[in-house]
Amino acid sequence: MSEQTPEPFSWQQAGGRIGSGLVTTAPGGPPVKPPPPPDPAAPPPDGPQRRRRQMQIFGGIAGAILAIGLTVVLILVFSSEGDPFGSKESAPTDVRPPLAQACPAPSGSPSAGPTRTPSVPPPPSGARTTDDEAGISYKAYGAPWVPWTDVWRAGTLEVPYRKGQHFVTEQYSGGSYHASILSAAVPAADNDAVTLNLECVGRQVAADVRAEYYPQPNTMDPLRDELTKLGGRPAWVSEFRLHFKAPGLTATEELSAVAVIDVGKTTAAVLYISIPGTHKQWDRIIDEVLASVRPV
Repeated sequence: MSEQTPEPFSWQQAGGRIGSGLVTTAPGGPPVKPPPPPDPAAPPPDGPQRRRRQMQIFGGIAGAILAIGLTVVLILVFSSEGDPFGSKESAPTDVRPPLAQACPAPSGSPSAGPTRTPSVPPPPSGARTTDDEAGISYKAYGAPWVPWTDVWRAGTLEVPYRKGQHFVTEQYSGGSYHASILSAAVPAADNDAVTLNLECVGRQVAADVRAEYYPQPNTMDPLRDELTKLGGRPAWVSEFRLHFKAPGLTATEELSAVAVIDVGKTTAAVLYISIPGTHKQWDRIIDEVLASVRPV
């Protein structure tokens, strides 16, 4: 490479003054000139220009502050599960029984009429099953019926059947199949209310029976679905015949009844009666048992 010798160079400044200096020329390129000095004769920025420049500066500062603020808020939100200031308490958990949540008590009089002291007919003579927890008694039968000795909590509502009678109608791959007359007490109202929405509670319990106690899918022939009185107490009664199939099960249908009875407490009495189609000679007991219900 060759090294060039610096050459004298002169330029004229504003106002006609002459300055001199050395400028080195890079190989193969034009001479590099220094930037011209500011023109002292140029007028300074006027008022609007200064204000625009100030507004631009202030806008940049405000934008930076806003961006920082948003970043801080986002950090707080994600680090505090959506409650950056912790000022809101979580909603209290609803601890009411499932039926009380699904069936709020009516605001007016009960759907079965005023809850004045009813006239209760005397109990029929003969053997009876008494369920003190449920608050009812009803007719009992001899062989092949035997006392129910387990606690059966079937279905989504887990109605706890503790009293009643049953007998095994057949054994199959799914276990034992039963005819049954069972009763239970199920929480169905708020602690400060003793008035039940009987229609709602009755339909809920009957739907739970169909969905959880029998093979699926099944079809239903509704026979009775009404508000009535059992033993002088308001009650909702559902009666239906279900049709179904299950591997190894001889029974393909069953006559069932579900009664929900207002016994004047926060719990409702539930009476469930089921007669498999293989033992239709016992269908008659559904009407007999319902007619025999008395409060205790």
